[in-house]
Amino acid sequence: MKTNKTIKKILRTGLVIGILFFGIFLFHIITAKPAVYESPNLQVSRIDFKQDIDSLQAKQICSDLRSIKGLTSDSIIVKRNVVVYFHNNKITDSKKVFDELMTKGQYDAQRYILPAHLDSKEVCPVNQNSMSYKLSKKVNQFFN
Repeated sequence: MKTNKTIKKILRTGLVIGILFFGIFLFHIITAKPAVYESPNLQVSRIDFKQDIDSLQAKQICSDLRSIKGLTSDSIIVKRNVVVYFHNNKITDSKKVFDELMTKGQYDAQRYILPAHLDSKEVCPVNQNSMSYKLSKKVNQFFN
């Protein structure tokens, strides 16, 4: 008899705690504000180098790029004689970055310019007419 009362008490306590956690969870979902990103101002650009880039040159290129205003230090990728970097297009553009980099060092490189036939091509890999895209958009709008 005493064990039944103890089990009932434990179950009631667990139910109350579960309801409390669920309420807190719902409160957080309802009151959450969407994160604000400045990603529309973020642009990716590329510089192609004609010579092989060794590790010393890669470090020098990265330090030269980090000193240019509008670039962030963690957004520079050096691979296979190509440097890819992200910059804020409200502060600088790829031509200014390239020109500043060329004045800082004697590099044999050229700025990558997107071909005209790829300029207007859509880059989103998700089919925007699909049911899953429409459903995820509705869910996102509901919570934001």
